Amino acid sequence: MNVDTGSTSTRHSQPPPTVGSRVRSLAGDTLRWIALLAVAVAIVVPIAYAFLGGFRSTGAIRNDPAGLPDPWNVDHYLDALTGGTYWQQLFNSIVISVITVAIVVLVSALAAYVFARFQFPGREALYMLFAMGLLFPAAVAVLPLYILLRTIGLLDNPLGVALPQAAFGIPLTIIILRPFFKSIPVELEDAASIDGCSRFGFFWRILLPLSRPALATVGILALVAAWNSFLLPLLILGGPDQWTLPLGVLNFSTQYSQDVAAVLAYTSLSMVPALLFYVLAERQLIGGLTSGAIKG
Repeated sequence: MNVDTGSTSTRHSQPPPTVGSRVRSLAGDTLRWIALLAVAVAIVVPIAYAFLGGFRSTGAIRNDPAGLPDPWNVDHYLDALTGGTYWQQLFNSIVISVITVAIVVLVSALAAYVFARFQFPGREALYMLFAMGLLFPAAVAVLPLYILLRTIGLLDNPLGVALPQAAFGIPLTIIILRPFFKSIPVELEDAASIDGCSRFGFFWRILLPLSRPALATVGILALVAAWNSFLLPLLILGGPDQWTLPLGVLNFSTQYSQDVAAVLAYTSLSMVPALLFYVLAERQLIGGLTSGAIKG
C-alpha cells in the first residue's frame, strides 16, 4: 500500500510541461521535419528529373526543361535495353562487386576475430597499422598499383579491379567488426571449447552466425563502394565490353552528348540496380548499424 502511494506521489510530483516548453518542442520538431523534407527533395528531384527526362525528346527538354513528358516516349529506354552494352556492363559490375565483397567480408572477419579474441605481442600496433589504411587513398597508389597489376598480368581482368578494391575496403571493415566480435560473451567460447569445438570451429559455427547483422552491414558498405568505383575500373579495364556501369554512363554521355534525353534514359537505367538494392537492403543495413551501436 505504501509502495503504491509513493509511486503515485512520485508521478504527481513531476510538474506538467509549460506552454513555453511545448512551443519549443513543437518548433524543434517543425525544424527537423523541414530539414528532412529539404534533404528528401534534394535527393528525389534529380532522380525524378532524369527518369522523366528519358521519356521526353531532346527538343522538348531544351524548350521546357521542367515540363512533363507529353507524349511519353519509351524509345530511349528500349534502345538502351536492347543494345546489349547495358547488360554487359551491368554483368561486369555485378561480378566485380561480388568478388570484392566476398574477399572483404571473409578476410576482414578472420582478421577482426584475431584482433578481438587472441592475445599476442604487438596486437594493438598491428591493429593500428590496419587502421592507418583509412588514411591511404586509392588515388595515391594508382601508378604503383598499375605497374604491379601489369607485371602480374591482371590488366583487363575483373580481378585486377576486385583485389585492390578489397584491399582498400578491409581496414574499415576490420574496425567495424572488431568491437562487435569483442562484445560476444567469452563464456560462449569457453562452452564451445568444453564441447570440443576448436577456435576456428567457434568462429565458423557460432561467431559468424551471431554476427550476421554486422556482416550484412559491412557487406553492404563494401558492395556500395565497389559498385560506385570509377578510378580503378577506368585505369585497369580495357574497353566497353569490360567496363562497369559508371564507366558506361560516362562513355554514353560523351558519345551522345547532343541527345540529352537518351543520356538521361541511360543514366536512369544505370541507377535502377543501385536503387533496388538500397530498397531491399535498407532494413538490414539499419538493423546492423543499430545492433552494432547497442553492442558497442
